[in-house]
Amino acid sequence: MVESQIAARHVRDERVLDALRAVPRHAFVPEPYRPHAYEDHPIDIGHGQTISQPYMVAVMTQLLALRPTDRVLEIGTGSGYQAAVLASLARHVTSVERIAPLAERARATLDALEYTNVDIYTADGTLGWTAGAPYDAIVVTAGAPAVPESLREQLADGGRLVCPAGPRELQYLVRVVREGDRFREDEGIKCVFVPLIGAEGWPG
Repeated sequence: MVESQIAARHVRDERVLDALRAVPRHAFVPEPYRPHAYEDHPIDIGHGQTISQPYMVAVMTQLLALRPTDRVLEIGTGSGYQAAVLASLARHVTSVERIAPLAERARATLDALEYTNVDIYTADGTLGWTAGAPYDAIVVTAGAPAVPESLREQLADGGRLVCPAGPRELQYLVRVVREGDRFREDEGIKCVFVPLIGAEGWPG
């Protein structure tokens, strides 16, 4: 998976590649779909949600430019796979999931795999998680109409935020870097994610 689908497509961060090699993706995929766990496409995890394709996980993680001391906020826990990748690269991950059964299943999977630096909360992720702010990095794993202002405000100075943003049918990966009171924003590759539902996202 890593060599043919990710490294061959210009993901060069060796720490990211090593994390993707180490995290057992099949453990986060529902049993019926496990034979397809390492294929390069999203997989249904129930409740209208998916585990993102491996390449997209790699690209978003690389854009975060994580350091071992970083504290990360993830919006949309889903299966817990992205959280495991982040936890392999950063000091601590706070993950917010609006669908309680998914949060519970992800927590059980991460506990079984002994990822001890991830906390999962059930809440409206579009509002972030103020109790842990500010964060060195924030990643949103669902498509938003625009980058939520609450998430921008929870970035530390120098922090990086990656969020798919645009219409429901097609988004672009947006990377935001906080520079004091200013936010530098760049638009990257096209992508399609499930919608980000919440007060600063799409209506449910």
